[in-house]
Amino acid sequence: MIKANNPDRKSWIPVSKDSDFPIQNIPFGIFKTHTTGPAVGSRIGNTVINLAEVANQGYFDGLKLPDKTVFQKSRLNEFIGLGKSVTNAVRDRIAELFDEKNTDAKNDKELISQALHDADDVEMLMPVEVGDYTDFYSSEEHARNVGTMFRDPDNALLPNWKHLPVGYHGRSSSIVVSGTNIHRPKGQTKPADSDQPVFGPCKLFDFELEMAFVTGKKTGLGESVTTGEAENHIFGLVLFNDLSARDIQKWEYQPLGPFLAKSFGSVISPWIVTLEAFEPFRTDGPQQKPEVMDYLKFQGKKSYDITLDVFLQPENSQEHRVCRSNFKYLYWNMAQQLAHQTVNGCNINVGDMYASGTISGPERESFGSMLEISWKGTNPLKLPNGEERKFIQDNDSIIMRGFAQNDKIRIGFGESRTKILPAK
Repeated sequence: MIKANNPDRKSWIPVSKDSDFPIQNIPFGIFKTHTTGPAVGSRIGNTVINLAEVANQGYFDGLKLPDKTVFQKSRLNEFIGLGKSVTNAVRDRIAELFDEKNTDAKNDKELISQALHDADDVEMLMPVEVGDYTDFYSSEEHARNVGTMFRDPDNALLPNWKHLPVGYHGRSSSIVVSGTNIHRPKGQTKPADSDQPVFGPCKLFDFELEMAFVTGKKTGLGESVTTGEAENHIFGLVLFNDLSARDIQKWEYQPLGPFLAKSFGSVISPWIVTLEAFEPFRTDGPQQKPEVMDYLKFQGKKSYDITLDVFLQPENSQEHRVCRSNFKYLYWNMAQQLAHQTVNGCNINVGDMYASGTISGPERESFGSMLEISWKGTNPLKLPNGEERKFIQDNDSIIMRGFAQNDKIRIGFGESRTKILPAK
């Protein structure tokens, strides 16, 4: 186990009991302040740590870093690309530095004044340059719900679904960081009472509760990554809100799948939480039947028990939780997803992003989209302020949060937040 994960470790930086960022987390992100440009950071409690300044003061000396400028970049790609032997060593050094027993660091006034910032005083930026983006469709409950609504309830899953992780190649340029507001998209739709399509703003605007992993190791054309090797290629995880225009999607998706209905915006949480931080929360996923092909078989626990919440906040109102799901519900795990992505020889790069697809559980309270929660608009969601929602309205904010917790520690992401603005 990485030493940073020691559940008994305490930090001299204050950490509230319900914080997503104890000293056992040590995530990585990119931030700036009103006086400093973009830099690589980490976080403990409500304190953002400027790792460029930590390096400048010599605290990373002795680690296998090419030079200190790796922490002065506007994206994490170069740091991630150093490999897990280096990034895990940096994570462990940070934990040692801010351990309550480290009185030298605790009393280092220059470190405190130059490297530590209140989280409320920084602006979080996109953590990685996303070269390629794949969106999977890996929750059986979600796939069954959609198949039941739009096809035959007795044949809700398409014939290939339990044989491979279904996915498509999406648009990476419109993946944005939490706090970015998204305009309602425009496009073609076909009303049920019309023989011809019409053009205009989307009427059935939706969120999709997803997670995404970021790759930290590249491969060449023709190479494949096995399920046993996959975790060496996965740097960490973010929350992923894959915004969707259901009416545009219904008209456009055959025969090639989603296009304009998905490419207008996806919103991620700013901190990448390493796979190592979630080590204590490994669990078994759903039993897979029929037996999968050899390249999709795996050993050990490849799923993670991570609670996922979605909140809807109308303008000038309080947020209201509309969904509580869990990462462990995914039928196809990350190792299988990456093995399938690469089995044909597709090369991967550092910073590529792979979203899980909507993560739904067995009950309405755990459905990961408004399409399911309102059951295609036939069962509106009632909000505490008296309003109802079938889908997302203009000026609604969507907030996603996620955390894993046991009797000793809680590891989380913070949040992914976006406000839906009227169509331009």
